Amino acid sequence: MIKHIIKITGLCWRVLATGVCFSVFGIGGLVLTLVVFPLQNVLEADVNTRKNRARATVHYCFKFFVGLMHYTGVIRFNIKDKTQLANLNGKLVLANHPSLIDVVVLISVIKNADCVVKAHLFKNPFMRGVIKSTGYISNEDPEGLLRECERSISKGNNLIVFPEGTRSQPHTALKFKRGAANIALRCNVPIATVLIKMQPNTLTKGTPWYKVAPYQAHFSLQLASKQFNSNLPYVSDTPAIQSRHLTNSLQHYFTEELSNL
Repeated sequence: MIKHIIKITGLCWRVLATGVCFSVFGIGGLVLTLVVFPLQNVLEADVNTRKNRARATVHYCFKFFVGLMHYTGVIRFNIKDKTQLANLNGKLVLANHPSLIDVVVLISVIKNADCVVKAHLFKNPFMRGVIKSTGYISNEDPEGLLRECERSISKGNNLIVFPEGTRSQPHTALKFKRGAANIALRCNVPIATVLIKMQPNTLTKGTPWYKVAPYQAHFSLQLASKQFNSNLPYVSDTPAIQSRHLTNSLQHYFTEELSNL
């Protein structure tokens, strides 16, 4: 009986704390949009410097948000390879995508982070100001996206991309789209692969935030144990065939690495 009461109490607390954390996230987005970024724009005339300062601000705000979720007991975070991740420079960062907060955690540990975001987020009142101020890249125009990715990486930014294109479904095989491979081929950039696990599954696709896990979830993030070999043995093939082969290679690589965690 006592164990049951403790379990119910813990569940109720995690629902409440999750609501508080996401409320802080939303309010923080509005404060950044309405106060912080306009002030930075006034104090700095150079556009590139403004973007860099905005990204640094988001980096530390996301670090605070992850810490808030951790210390309120919503999710326990285990971030490995922090030094290596913080020192990445000019890399294409590829990661699997099991939960809603994956990109938040990645940006909180990777400096000079850029990312590709879905076009509809530019209409989100809590996020559009953040996205526009940081200069994150929209996926609306595929050709324009490739140009922007190439430009961003050439400046030394670390470009975060989820090869799945959206959050994965629990207990299903990974299914990568060709976007990440196209970026890798177009930009000819070193790849850093990051493995993410959320146990038990929570904040998955189609699951509302208040449907928390039956017990505290653990989020783990680390660099893959072996480096992905991005050298293409099929360079004589057409770009479409190269993209297909590279996508299949990445999908197999991530599947194997995640199975060893």
